[in-house]
Amino acid sequence: PKQRGRAAAKPPLKELGTDPVSERPVVVKDGRFGAYVTDGETNATLRTGDSVEEITPERGYELLAEKRAKGPAKKKTAKKAPAKKATAKKTAAKKTTATKTTATKKTAAKKTTTKKTATKKTTAAVKKTASASPSPSSED
Repeated sequence: PKQRGRAAAKPPLKELGTDPVSERPVVVKDGRFGAYVTDGETNATLRTGDSVEEITPERGYELLAEKRAKGPAKKKTAKKAPAKKATAKKTAAKKTTATKTTATKKTAAKKTTTKKTATKKTTAAVKKTASASPSPSSED
């Protein structure tokens, strides 16, 4: 089964002594991306020419000093332009649906008013024809 959380820290592969700059113990560890040198604060990856068995304390201090001089890695920022386009599409879609609903309401209102006037006209016409034509019972 898949285990969650972090695994226990692995013991260091080699100890190189105390760093003259940070005055902390420098050790070589094995990580996800290969072996690296650390003083507990700064991590520096071993180069292809360096091996765990052959690395000297001076070379470890040198790698850490280069890493400190280089500075922290820059983080990538996410682009926000596509998100704005998506919201613009949503608002445009809302506007079109709103105009469609108002248009259908208006056409429905027109239909009902025309039906009312049509029924009024037909009832008036029926009344006129009924009063104009003689009833069948009066002729006999």
